[in-house]
Amino acid sequence: MKKVKKVFKFMIVFILLLTAFMYLNNSSLFVQEEEGEPILLAHRGLAQTFPMEGITGETCTAEMIYDPEHPYLENTIPSMEAAFEEGADIVEIDIHPTIDGEFAVFHDWTLDCRTDGTGTTRDHSMEELKALDVGYGYTADNGETYPFRGKGIGLMPTLNEVLTHFPDKEFLIHIKSNDPAEGEQLADYLDEYTEERKADLSVYGGDEPVLALKEKLPELRVMSKQTLKSCLLSYEAISWTGYIPDACKNTQLHLPEKYASYIWGYPGKFLNRMEGVNTRVILVAGEGEWSEGFDQESDLQRIPEDYDGGLWTNRIDRIAPLIKE
Repeated sequence: MKKVKKVFKFMIVFILLLTAFMYLNNSSLFVQEEEGEPILLAHRGLAQTFPMEGITGETCTAEMIYDPEHPYLENTIPSMEAAFEEGADIVEIDIHPTIDGEFAVFHDWTLDCRTDGTGTTRDHSMEELKALDVGYGYTADNGETYPFRGKGIGLMPTLNEVLTHFPDKEFLIHIKSNDPAEGEQLADYLDEYTEERKADLSVYGGDEPVLALKEKLPELRVMSKQTLKSCLLSYEAISWTGYIPDACKNTQLHLPEKYASYIWGYPGKFLNRMEGVNTRVILVAGEGEWSEGFDQESDLQRIPEDYDGGLWTNRIDRIAPLIKE
């Protein structure tokens, strides 16, 4: 009986010590606070926005925009200039390969929604895409008026045009397919740039192209659903000890707000750990399904005061001034 009591006491003490260790090792209370502000990521530059309710992969969002508050069209150089001027630290852009070996910066898989063209974006040459009006399909009143029609001709840039126009700015590049050949093509494309320029770039997209790109450019920060799950699942399993799994090193994490509070050490210690292994954390709103962002002043109230990682926003013009204050 005495032996059982001793074992029981030992187990109680062990559990208490383990609990205390887990708490202290993952608490942000003892993390030295830094004066830095959150890193602001502008989704598609300064873009027209739309209601997120009921959005699917087939929704033509250009046909349901809010009344325009600014003259910019997503994924164009003017919209990127405006985003950086407003205070963006990073701009997210979308790319598609063209039949003549370029990468076009454009969101949609097809041209029919936003432009006066038709067909699959990647089935065209860059010369053909340059001739299109990328503002043709935008309407805020169910087609009664088209405020950007005729104003977007020639505004679809190449990836090279973007990177040379902004030689010292950071970009998050979105691969829109799950084709590994596209990852290899993008790796060869980016390899023409200096190591310093590539250090300002991150890439996310389908599992297959991201894996192919990472094999060719291992130093580049990348993210896919597979890399995100691999990091976070292994982190949750073992990183209460302070050990950081290899899957979380030198990568990019788009962390859905809904799950952030479950992460060991979030926010302060978690962000410090990721920074220590060259991994950037971008917090996205909600469940992260459809590029929800922190777009209103009220959204910022949900962000911990000591959070200094990345924030995803669709309204850099609204959020940057509030953060800078």
